Amino acid sequence: MNSKNRILVIEDDAQIQKLMMTSLKSNGYVAQCVSSGEAGIMALTNLKTDIVLLDLGLPDMDGVSLIKKVREWSQVPIIVVSARSEDQDKIKALDNGADDYLTKPFSIEELLARIRVAQRRIINAESSEEGAAVFKNGDLEIDYLAGMAYLNNAELSLTPMEYKLLCLLAKNVGKVLTYTFITKQIWGNSLESDMSSLRVFMASLRKKIEVDTAHPTYIQTHIGTGYRMLKL
Repeated sequence: MNSKNRILVIEDDAQIQKLMMTSLKSNGYVAQCVSSGEAGIMALTNLKTDIVLLDLGLPDMDGVSLIKKVREWSQVPIIVVSARSEDQDKIKALDNGADDYLTKPFSIEELLARIRVAQRRIINAESSEEGAAVFKNGDLEIDYLAGMAYLNNAELSLTPMEYKLLCLLAKNVGKVLTYTFITKQIWGNSLESDMSSLRVFMASLRKKIEVDTAHPTYIQTHIGTGYRMLKL
């Protein structure tokens, strides 16, 4: 069994269950499926699980409530797979601890891509826990001890706020961070003025690390939701 390979599917639609399970197993994943929130929580407490695929519309509880419960004791990556497509639904799930959000109907290729992103996050988190003092992603490098960042081995001239934003994104690489989460981490609150400031600082940061800001390589915008640093 490969590392980071065990996936729990929490989904009550029989057709989607079958599609997910068949696709996951044919791509080498060890997958198990349950149809309710309570069964999902029980499975998480009893089985070694690396990634959770979660539907929000469960028969016994709302998926966001399940995310809240799980986050009380586990940081297992949770990818929401839901028919709810409104920005507020995405933001609510992400703010309460989901790592990613995929809207139904979805392609299997996109689902597998999101799973690979979550796997890379696990590896990155384990490296951080081991005390990694340097973050590397493509041509971008952050030396946390020195408080310096480099691109193509050249030092970046970042303001303290730009550096703080870059580090926050780097330490959550692959994860969508909502505007509210970022502003609370950076400024301690989430006022409208903070949202405006975030857009300004993010634009200036992108000018310094992206070759083409119209087609960013490192920082991806999720319109209406937030930002994600891509793992290269």
